[in-house]
Amino acid sequence: GYDKDWSTVTNRSNANFGNINEGNYTFKLKAQGANGVWCKPIEYFFKVLPPWYRSWWAYLFYTLFFLGALRIFSKWRERHLRAEKESLEVKVEERTNSLNTTLEHLKATQNQLIQSEKLASLGELTAGIAHEIQNPLNFVNNFSEVSSELIGEMNEELDKGDINEAKAISNDLKQNLEKITLHGKRASSIVKGMLEHSRTSTGEKKLTDINALSDEYLRLAYHGLRAKDKDFNADFKTEFDPNLPKINVIPQDIGRVLLNLINNAFYAVRNIEKPLVTLSTEKSDNQIIITVKDNGVGMSKEVQSKIFQPFFTTKPTGQGTGLGLSLAYDIVTKGHGGTIEVTSTEGVGSEFMIILPFKII
Repeated sequence: GYDKDWSTVTNRSNANFGNINEGNYTFKLKAQGANGVWCKPIEYFFKVLPPWYRSWWAYLFYTLFFLGALRIFSKWRERHLRAEKESLEVKVEERTNSLNTTLEHLKATQNQLIQSEKLASLGELTAGIAHEIQNPLNFVNNFSEVSSELIGEMNEELDKGDINEAKAISNDLKQNLEKITLHGKRASSIVKGMLEHSRTSTGEKKLTDINALSDEYLRLAYHGLRAKDKDFNADFKTEFDPNLPKINVIPQDIGRVLLNLINNAFYAVRNIEKPLVTLSTEKSDNQIIITVKDNGVGMSKEVQSKIFQPFFTTKPTGQGTGLGLSLAYDIVTKGHGGTIEVTSTEGVGSEFMIILPFKII
């Protein structure tokens, strides 16, 4: 098991072997006599034991030591992970509390901004109402003065005994009173619309004439902007479907949406040579479509993709909260189950479509 070949013949009576590994060995020896004849080999069997560090009990010790060290490491690792877990849970709880606090602040801030947006739209609406209500009030005042003069003339004719002339004046007076009533109701309607807009939405839907609502808010938006900026001027027109049915909506909420879209349209055309804003309605299957179109500056694809995100605005700092279109989107989609879409081309203009579903009764 050490050397398969016989060693060189020598007259020495000993043999040295070094670095013999543990195992079973056979030492063979043969000799040659003076006559040159070799004797039969003789054999000696022996065993070389391994060093202590390669003995079975050493390997057993190594195994037990390794298993013990592995168990100790496992216990240490387990305690370390438990400590890290507890530390992480504390950090998570602290950050969760911090995030909850931040979230509450954000909600409060958002509510304030929403209220600011509503107040801003209310201010614009009020400015428009002030101008709109002035017209019927002027008519009421003028017809009242004329009616007073007619009463005086009628009394003179009665004193003269001219009954026919008095009756003619009476007919004129009746027509004046009818006009006073008409314009008084017009003023009352405008005030009622303002109160409905300023009132917090109750979520109650009612049958609404979309054409009348759209026309009302178009004129209020225009006069509101005129009241804020005397130099502002733009053309606007309506293309309403005369056969549009009344539908169940929350009027003050849809009014806010219209006011926001129309104001944005007028804002987009403020520097255009021939500014024009068009408001149209149409019925398509079981849907009412309200379209606000302008020939303003238009929007890029990137801006269009963000236009309904909260706090996104293209207006200069201080001129917009970035919540108007976000609120409009929520009112249409969440409040009325509809959709609001935008198409725009830079330098050509923009078109917003409010699509409201309705049931045929």
